[in-house]
Amino acid sequence: MEKTIKTPNRPKVKLVGTDGNAFELLGRCQQAARKAKWDKEVTAAVLDEAMAGDYDHLLATLVTYFDVR
Repeated sequence: MEKTIKTPNRPKVKLVGTDGNAFELLGRCQQAARKAKWDKEVTAAVLDEAMAGDYDHLLATLVTYFDVR
């Protein structure tokens, strides 16, 4: 079950070209969150939620919290 995490905004992140590599997806989202000045705790909570399931859950979570391009 997905938790709702309060985030200050939805940073833009380009995921095209990652060839489906989950670690690269997470890294790009972490960089986008840092640039958007998210608190470390919020970033960690979102990434932990993304990693709490399978690959489909990872993608669904990232699309929820980031403006994915």
